Amino acid sequence: MFSKSNSDSSRSSDKSSSAVNAIGQGSTIKGDIITEGDLRIDGTLTGSINTKGRLVLGETGLVEGEVVCQNALIAGTLKAKIQVHELLSLKATANLVGDIITNKLAIEPGANFTGSCSMGASIKKIKSNDSNEKEEKTA
Repeated sequence: MFSKSNSDSSRSSDKSSSAVNAIGQGSTIKGDIITEGDLRIDGTLTGSINTKGRLVLGETGLVEGEVVCQNALIAGTLKAKIQVHELLSLKATANLVGDIITNKLAIEPGANFTGSCSMGASIKKIKSNDSNEKEEKTA
């Protein structure tokens, strides 16, 4: 009556990888979070975050520690080293103190950022008229 068939359990494991995890306003967590899905934080987290999904830090959110994620949207306070594999967006209400390592960075006017930023570099080949190839490194 309460047992699940194998097909039901395989469907639930697929859903867990795309699940949105949330830490609500007023909640405080001390420890590390590792997840396959997206994560939204409106409370306080002291510890590290490692997600293969997207991190959303709401306006009331506070994170102190280290962050590794695929994409991030920061509207609250982040006191951490953050590594984002794709796009890091800092909203106007964001306050980030720490180092950034990212591929792309978007900062709205009004956002505060104190620290260093390292962005992925790409190498482009430029062909001149005399068919000599030059390499140009852009950051």
